Amino acid sequence: MKKSQYDVVIVGGGLAGLSAAASLAHHGKKVALIERGKLGGRAMTINMKGFQFNFGAHAIYGRDQSYLTTMERDLGLKLYWSDFTQMKAKYDLGEDVSVVPSNIGGLLQTKLLKGMDKFRFAYHILFTMLGFEKGDPNVSIQQWLDRKKVSPAVKEMMLNLASSNFFTGEPEKIPSDVFFGYYRRLFKTNIPVSYIQGGWNKLVEQFVNVIEKNNGEIITKTAVERITVENEKVREVHTKKNTFYAEHFIFAIPPEELRTLFQGTVIESDLESYSDYEPTYVMFYDIGLRKRIESPYTYIFDRDRQIFISDISYYDMEAAPPGGQLLQAVAYLRSNDIHDPKAHERLKGEIEAFYDKHFEGWRKQLVIPRVSKVAVVQAIKWTMHQRGLPTSFSKISNTYFAGDWCQGEGQLSELSFSSAYQVSQRILKKSADQKGA
Repeated sequence: MKKSQYDVVIVGGGLAGLSAAASLAHHGKKVALIERGKLGGRAMTINMKGFQFNFGAHAIYGRDQSYLTTMERDLGLKLYWSDFTQMKAKYDLGEDVSVVPSNIGGLLQTKLLKGMDKFRFAYHILFTMLGFEKGDPNVSIQQWLDRKKVSPAVKEMMLNLASSNFFTGEPEKIPSDVFFGYYRRLFKTNIPVSYIQGGWNKLVEQFVNVIEKNNGEIITKTAVERITVENEKVREVHTKKNTFYAEHFIFAIPPEELRTLFQGTVIESDLESYSDYEPTYVMFYDIGLRKRIESPYTYIFDRDRQIFISDISYYDMEAAPPGGQLLQAVAYLRSNDIHDPKAHERLKGEIEAFYDKHFEGWRKQLVIPRVSKVAVVQAIKWTMHQRGLPTSFSKISNTYFAGDWCQGEGQLSELSFSSAYQVSQRILKKSADQKGA
């Protein structure tokens, strides 16, 4: 069995593992990244008939405040962005549409709030931005709204925004501190939503380039079968053919895999306390069209049915062949819909009807559909009984955890980037302190 020594070994090659490996390799660490499947994890882009289908929600929220932007500058990534046009984002109100009020400009334009409700909503935005509205970790946003006696229209508006940004059909269950922490960042942004030209593939390629340029090692299609823990440290990780030694380890794999690897160790019980994670599930229904169907908006949200459509190819010029169009529809799945085939067919029909309403003629232009009836967009659904996994435990001093199931900032991919960046910085600081001692 081959044995290799590294500064840092990262287990898991999704966005968290890749970004951590790139950051550490760029700053001079000898790293090895081990991935049991393909790089990217849920962040994959697949070319079918000339259309670039991204698996999962690949929008980056609040780009000017994102940890990905910090890493982009730090690592010299060559990403090309297309930023969301706020006034092209609409709510479907049935007989009419209205601007989504995700910033002050949208608030002034929206038809969802009238009269004093606009001022009440602006009041909550201002207090959130200034940090006065922080919520309570023991109170859901629904309970908070009820206790504050927030007007019905403002309450509905806040929950609608939560549905859109947390990818959930049950926004009322979000902890109020998580809700306000997220919107404190979002309302301060000048760039609410952005897309990477070329989709997830381009980002994965950039991280791989940084790792390989700095002599990092990437091992794919290789599973870590067990680990060795001695004296409150992980000493080795073992694959079928190799043993990897390191000073530090980052595990960027889902909680259920972590529990298996760390069974019998000093943090087994700690990981068990995070055993009831329920992912955030949605249905994706993407369609590739041979000819664009022009629309006055690039995002439309049916707040009653909890469905939205994004014109991906409007922002990502590589998403569709010349003259073509790629649209993505997302429907939120409630808990009782996840394993119900009848609910899936009902939702599929509702999405098609939504396409009919706003992109009339799409059926005649259809080249290829891609339907994922039950897809995970985030490994943890934010509810009162679900909290992110800590990025480290004091019982094992050289080991860290990263991913969208971990404690960090933001939602979706930003949780992966923020947790990976934070643990990478801690490793770099610890190494610098040891050298200076």
